[in-house]
Amino acid sequence: MELRHFHSFVAVAEELNFTKAAKRLQIAQPPVSRHIRDLEAELGVQLFDRNSSRVFLTDAGRSFLNEARVVLQHVAQAMEAARQVGSGWAGTVRLGIARGLGDAVSRIMNEYLRLAPRVEIDVRDILSGFQSDALIERKIDVGFVRPPINSAQLVSAALFQEQFSVVLRKDSPFAKRKSLQVRDLADQTILLIDRRISPGVYDRTLALFRERGLQPKTVSTATLSGDEAGSILVHSGKGIYVAVGQNPVHPAFTDRLVILPLTDPDAVTDVHVVWRRDEQSKATLDFVQFTCDAFQKKKRLIWTHNNVGPDRDTPGRMSSPAARHRRSPNRRKR
Repeated sequence: MELRHFHSFVAVAEELNFTKAAKRLQIAQPPVSRHIRDLEAELGVQLFDRNSSRVFLTDAGRSFLNEARVVLQHVAQAMEAARQVGSGWAGTVRLGIARGLGDAVSRIMNEYLRLAPRVEIDVRDILSGFQSDALIERKIDVGFVRPPINSAQLVSAALFQEQFSVVLRKDSPFAKRKSLQVRDLADQTILLIDRRISPGVYDRTLALFRERGLQPKTVSTATLSGDEAGSILVHSGKGIYVAVGQNPVHPAFTDRLVILPLTDPDAVTDVHVVWRRDEQSKATLDFVQFTCDAFQKKKRLIWTHNNVGPDRDTPGRMSSPAARHRRSPNRRKR
């Protein structure tokens, strides 16, 4: 039983005329008649009553017609779904988001979904240090991380920079200041997260002190300032955090802790979007391109790993949501 048998049957059932059915299908009449005979033989029932002038559906034929229409409808839907996924207008994109990047990512995600509503986006909280493995193991498709990204299997693009901030108690001598500089923290105990959690933040934090000839006292911790445990450490006087990301304090401690920006020009860290070098999913690649376009605006993209650029690893399909975003004269500027 093949799809052509279903098409021939439905055409004859709706036209109740083999000649008209053949014309509708744009084929000769003998194949239509053969399809119906083959179908009846395989089913073991008669689908039509025929006389010299008319064709009638049998009870079995009427029952089969309802189901045949459903089959053809499902086939059409499956074909359209495949076309949508193949064009990048549908599919699933799984995102990994490092702590504190949710606001920036949600803005991109919501704007992308407005242009490509049939794309499903799954979002997971994954710390920067663990996203490379998650991408390589295909647990996620796109990551939003603070580099480094040390894998030849991955490629990334810089999106923006984050300013470092300091998390301290409200009774700290610094609490009434509007901002701080790295030198102000020379005598403070720094709660330094495990390098495996966010190697870029770990390395940059120590570099800020080292470049100024300072040797800070550090206490290693496996918790972030935004975790409840991390906020407890600060509130209990164990030390302070040099943190990144929005809201680096647990909500339960916002009335007991203070967040002050570090104003040193180099007290910043990069945020990258990262994906697999061998990625084939058009939905994923289109989302990456859309993200880069939205963050970079008219600036030239900063590409890492062998200077991979949009002409090589990132698609620029004019039928894609990203392309539509680029050429829309009324899109909202960031």
